[in-house]
Amino acid sequence: MVEFPKTSPLFSDPKRLILDLAQEHHLESLLDLIVTRLSAAPEVVLARIWLIRPGEGCETCPLAKECPDRSFCLHLVAGAGNSIVDPDDRCRRLNGDFRRFPIGVRKVGRIAATGQPLEVPDLSVESEWVARPDWVEAEGVRGFGGQPLIHRGEVMGVLGLFSRTRIGDACLDWMRMIADHAASAIANARAWEEIQSLREQLELENEYLQEEVQQTHAFGEMVGHSPALQSIAQQIDLVAPTDSTVLILGESGTGKELVAREIHRRSSRSNRPLIKVNCASIPRELYESEFFGHVKGSFTGAVRDRVGRFELANGGTLFLDEVGEIPLDLQSKLLRSLQEGEFERVGEERTRKVDIRLIAATNRNLREEVEAGRFRSDLYYRLNVFPIDIVPLRKRKEDIPLLARHFLEQSAKRLNLPEPRLTRNHLYKLQRYDWPGNIREFQNVIERAVIRSRRGGLSLDLPEDDDSDPKVSLTSLAEAEIVSEEEMRRRERDNYLAALRATNWKIYGADGAAILLGLKPTTLVSRMKKMGLRKAG
Repeated sequence: MVEFPKTSPLFSDPKRLILDLAQEHHLESLLDLIVTRLSAAPEVVLARIWLIRPGEGCETCPLAKECPDRSFCLHLVAGAGNSIVDPDDRCRRLNGDFRRFPIGVRKVGRIAATGQPLEVPDLSVESEWVARPDWVEAEGVRGFGGQPLIHRGEVMGVLGLFSRTRIGDACLDWMRMIADHAASAIANARAWEEIQSLREQLELENEYLQEEVQQTHAFGEMVGHSPALQSIAQQIDLVAPTDSTVLILGESGTGKELVAREIHRRSSRSNRPLIKVNCASIPRELYESEFFGHVKGSFTGAVRDRVGRFELANGGTLFLDEVGEIPLDLQSKLLRSLQEGEFERVGEERTRKVDIRLIAATNRNLREEVEAGRFRSDLYYRLNVFPIDIVPLRKRKEDIPLLARHFLEQSAKRLNLPEPRLTRNHLYKLQRYDWPGNIREFQNVIERAVIRSRRGGLSLDLPEDDDSDPKVSLTSLAEAEIVSEEEMRRRERDNYLAALRATNWKIYGADGAAILLGLKPTTLVSRMKKMGLRKAG
């Protein structure tokens, strides 16, 4: 049975406070509950809590010269009281001269260093403890009581009380009991908030990963065998295992995001998320919050703490799409975070560190943007470590037949429709068009054709499709060879077989058959099994 101390004149209902501590799981609310209840009596001038945290804000700290070690110090986290000098309740301010205490310095720092409680029964007598004699006299302060907040043998912080009456033994006993329960409640609240934060992060990561899976299925693989695509595959092979920053350049719709996902998939960070930020879609006033997160109340609409994309990508890859759209005055903050690997949430002083691999993409000519003064040169050079230039579809039209078959099969399966026949005439029309929207436009045309098709016939709807081409005669179109689906699959099998024989059945590596065919090695192995292709002997 717990034996409670005698009733203290300073605390009206300390038992209820102890019971209520166990019910509060939010750290900020818990700290406010403690100081508010302890300062309920008018005799209490000030009740404050300092917690030990990593040293921050040392440059502006009034006690910096007294600090022997700036790695950790006491941070003022809560305060309440009954000031007669300052009736506007400024006791709750957390940014005053004693917002930090070096451990071991002054009475509060001494409590944290020794883990022992401290009572000064009469400050008028023991004036060496008084840092502000004018404040003590004006408020009529007489006594001070300080208790360490200890949880499992570790000092977490200090609970301090300034009173207009002498702090007697009964009050100190209650403070000790309240401090013990408060320390446990603070530890539990921290653990609960960490669990909530991890849960929120996992939910966000899951949301991002689901989007990535959907986008991967919707956009397809890196399909093709053109020299341009083989060159991109070789560059991915080179840079993916490293942590180097990659800048992907290319027109809109060329597949820059697909390249970024492939780099991440082949990297050592593949078991962590790839977090995408579309810089063109973020309102200017929300850039910092989107990148770095914010704390509750930091601006209008910030109703709760929010994790930013940098923090979500910790340990993984951050993909900045359309990086050229970032406003010029915000580029310096992004550069600092990339160089230092650290950031602060909006409205928070705490500096957080992250370990991310950066991939950026743009359809702009950043060098021209730098010369025009619209993009910082230092950020450009920070991004342009390993550039990969993706050529538009009109410059690799030899990939169109493979892409057409791939998207045709994919669209029919996703839409649960019969797969239409693809003829040589269809391929001719697809290769004649210049595709200003690149792969994205190509995929949309194929999907639209699948939806429009009836009785197995593929109905292509291309711009300028009705315009006659003087270079193409009606006779040549009529004489174009039309092959059956069976013949097309036979030719595809023969093409795979030729690539395998040319590489002596080597599948992986820069000189393997997968590179020649423009496929992932795993995809080639899967299709070899499906086609029954095996090396003789």
